[in-house]
Amino acid sequence: MTGRTFVIAIDGPAASGKSTLARRLAQHFGFAHLDTGALYRATAFLVLEQGGDPADPVTAARAAGLVHLRLLLDPRLRGEAVSAAASIVAAIPCVRRALLDLQRNFAAHPPQPAEGAILDGRDIGSVVCPEAEVKLFVTASAEERARRRVEELRRQGAAAILEDVLQDLKERDARDIERRAAPLIAAPDAAVIDTTMLDADAVFERVSNLIARALAVQR
Repeated sequence: MTGRTFVIAIDGPAASGKSTLARRLAQHFGFAHLDTGALYRATAFLVLEQGGDPADPVTAARAAGLVHLRLLLDPRLRGEAVSAAASIVAAIPCVRRALLDLQRNFAAHPPQPAEGAILDGRDIGSVVCPEAEVKLFVTASAEERARRRVEELRRQGAAAILEDVLQDLKERDARDIERRAAPLIAAPDAAVIDTTMLDADAVFERVSNLIARALAVQR
């Protein structure tokens, strides 16, 4: 491996399976993983804990400045209220700027002994790590993503109605795609992986082979 950190950028819409894929890839290749969506959930969590308005830029930016990696392990970040608020704070430009250095520092200096980093989110390949050695855009139809999300929620013991989850996903997609700051978009040189008709093992095999080839060139 050269002196430069090997970085894998994985982007995609909500519930596309990118975080699950990123964790599995990180374990397989021995890379450090950062779910950047958790940074925005942490920001939203801090705003809500303080009784603030997630849509207020000043409040949200102040909370973003308090986010640290240890906070990402807090299970309270996975609640539905926090997830909904995270989608709101993520659309605020000053929040994205406040969290940018943290993400880039993780990519450039992943925790030891990892020799590489995998970051997943909405704008990793396009904004955070445009020089990443591998860029992926993982997607699926809104209907399939909603189905998967409902299954996940029901496994957790939560009540979930498919139509409500689908509507929520469509609203999140619209916010992510239409925001002015770092919108959800596939980087021009990203490999687009549509998982609508693929199971997790098939996606993992396809992507891991792609990464293995890129690693062979780098070494």
